[in-house]
Amino acid sequence: MMSDITGGCLCGAVRFCYAGPLGGAVGAVTVCHCAKCRKAQGYAAAVAPALAAGFQVTSGAGEIREFQSSPGKFRAFCAACGSPLYSRLEAAPERLRLRLGALDDPPATLTIDAHTFTEGVPAWSVSGDAAPRYAGREPGRP
Repeated sequence: MMSDITGGCLCGAVRFCYAGPLGGAVGAVTVCHCAKCRKAQGYAAAVAPALAAGFQVTSGAGEIREFQSSPGKFRAFCAACGSPLYSRLEAAPERLRLRLGALDDPPATLTIDAHTFTEGVPAWSVSGDAAPRYAGREPGRP
């Protein structure tokens, strides 16, 4: 799937654009439930593989920090607000894994190909539960 997308962090300090394939031939779009992703994201991490050559920071490059969460794996985030942006592997510099939550308007055709590291995850981290869904805030919340 080819995409021309934009994205950024919660506070707006970091903005980026991406032109190129997203998922598909580049790799599976996944939701990772491992403990590291849950700690880094506050929940499971939804990611889409992308080509580094198509990724461009359009503003706030100086606000991007990277944390080496395991040997050779770097997670990038906004230093001002902490929003996760992408991850990358030192061994595969031609690829990034864009955080779906950082995209302004993910392509409507983008679908999750797999959930990963689901063995042993807490019950609250499993998708497809029977909890009610609401279009806005849950009833009773101001």
